[in-house]
Amino acid sequence: MTAWRVVRPGPIDNGPLERSRVAVPEPGPGELLVRVLACGVCRTDLHVAEGDLAVHRPGVVPGHEVVGEVIELGPRADAEFAVGDRVGIAWLRYTCGACRYCLRGAENLCPNSRYTGWDADGGYAEFATVPADYAHPLPDGYTDAELAPLLCAGIIGYRALQRASLPDGGRLGIYGFGGSAHLAAQVALARGAEIHVMTRDPKARELALALGAASAQGAADPPPVALDAAILFAPVGELALPALTALDRGGVLSIAGIHLSDIPALNYERHLFQEREIRSVTANTRNDAREFLAFAAQHRLEVTVHPYPLDDAARALSDLAHGKFAGAAVLVP
Repeated sequence: MTAWRVVRPGPIDNGPLERSRVAVPEPGPGELLVRVLACGVCRTDLHVAEGDLAVHRPGVVPGHEVVGEVIELGPRADAEFAVGDRVGIAWLRYTCGACRYCLRGAENLCPNSRYTGWDADGGYAEFATVPADYAHPLPDGYTDAELAPLLCAGIIGYRALQRASLPDGGRLGIYGFGGSAHLAAQVALARGAEIHVMTRDPKARELALALGAASAQGAADPPPVALDAAILFAPVGELALPALTALDRGGVLSIAGIHLSDIPALNYERHLFQEREIRSVTANTRNDAREFLAFAAQHRLEVTVHPYPLDDAARALSDLAHGKFAGAAVLVP
């Protein structure tokens, strides 16, 4: 089968991905083998390719927003899925289930956790495997390409929104407006929030306003109102300062990314006093995924996708790095 592997982690323009012919993987105990129908292109894939996230498996196949059709069940993988089912493969691939984090329902903090497209091969390929316990049933009413970004961009945006503790009817600031942000914004709007978007990309500002944002301005510009909560999606630590400055008393800044450039020195009175908070977001739990996908089944989300053939995976990742589209890129074998 065709697969793209990270062979030389480094700047995307230096070609860290290599197109290869590899054997179709075999499902192990408790695993499903799926034929990949679509795979989203996530900024985390870019961080793995460029080495911002240290390689866990040399030559790993990236991609963790995978929509696939089950074509084979491994031994003891007979609980929920059958051959022919459409399933989702997300970032979280394994947790131990026994540590104190898992036992308290915080499996996203499990120190033994493993991840698709980082610890194990992902969806930049024609076939992939997934532990059945970590595969997700998918909502109806969406194309394969539309479903793919829901499986990380949607789920992590949902968790970031939960971490922001936005009050009912509150004012939410969103910094950066890519694949994850444009989905989280719709969840917040459906809950009655007022949205203000800060992003450098004029096309993204247009998309934000089309989806119902009350305002859209430059990445570091002040919003027209004080914010009850904010989410930083752009991996730019410098934006934490204007985001904190924009918060009203008691406001929370949630940082959604797995990688962030350094945050400059904070001024306590300007950025944190009056009980403002900063909260990080680390992966997600399977319960986050179930809640978000159930929301997507009940509320039709507008998913802005840009399809690329699998053969153009390197170009899709480069286009993401250079901000050439608003929304989410999706590979379609």
